[in-house]
Amino acid sequence: MTDIQTWRAWLLTDTPTSRRHAKLSAVYQGWLSFRGNTMAMVGLWILILLLLIAFAAPFIAPHDPFAQNLGNRLQPLWSDDHLLGTDSLGRDILSRLIYGSRITLYIVGLVALIAPVTGLLVGTVAGYVGGWTDQVLMRITDIFLAFPRLVLALAFVAALGAGIENAVLAISLTAWPPYARIARAETLTIRSSDYISAIQLQGAGAMRIITKHIWPLCISSLIVRVTLDMAGIILAAAGLGFLGLGAQPPSPEWGAMISEGRRFILDHWWVATVPGMAIFTVSLAFNLLGDGLRDVLDPKDSEK
Repeated sequence: MTDIQTWRAWLLTDTPTSRRHAKLSAVYQGWLSFRGNTMAMVGLWILILLLLIAFAAPFIAPHDPFAQNLGNRLQPLWSDDHLLGTDSLGRDILSRLIYGSRITLYIVGLVALIAPVTGLLVGTVAGYVGGWTDQVLMRITDIFLAFPRLVLALAFVAALGAGIENAVLAISLTAWPPYARIARAETLTIRSSDYISAIQLQGAGAMRIITKHIWPLCISSLIVRVTLDMAGIILAAAGLGFLGLGAQPPSPEWGAMISEGRRFILDHWWVATVPGMAIFTVSLAFNLLGDGLRDVLDPKDSEK
């Protein structure tokens, strides 16, 4: 047997010899299941391509995304030296799309760090402690859930001021309640388990039980939810940018590019359509990836 076949047999064994072996085996079998989902792999490759484009933006962008040339304004698609045309100020649309991918990933990354962690903390504390703590935290969560996400984000940005950092904070403040609900539901199921009772008898405190034994069991459900929520987060960020409350000019944020191009939608449709297609493609990729992760990490939910 070759080394690859030996490693594959070792990872696919039904009798792991250690905890590390069991974890590696579970990861590998999950990857095989995920790889069998063609659409999920398409979404994964699109996002990998987006990461590569964002990382290599200074090297692959054909023009300076901020350089204006009024003599070349509103050039059509496939024009000389401007593959996707130019906007109303003569800036190259392709270059602005490439640099705009950095802003999209920046927003998605920060929201994905802030909102799930906040929701996980609130949900697990509410579910484990119970009583009046649960009632207070869940009523606060219900208040946030009662408002449409974009409307609530608009209210926060109006209070905090326009800007990409405030937009990220506003989106995070509106995105955490669903994660809190999921974490609370998982915690209510876990806290009555026998091994939690055994840990309590050993003298473990509430915070240790929550962080060391409950959080790890909630992570898989949250990962699926985060991935599926990325499309909504991108659309919320683009909506704020479209309204002038997100990234400020001359930043090449995709929503702001659509806002600028809407004035020319009838005669020069590509100015608004091209960034719109970029938002659509990335949002679709996150949805496809989320569906694939749900099948691997939460198979019971995918069968419903």
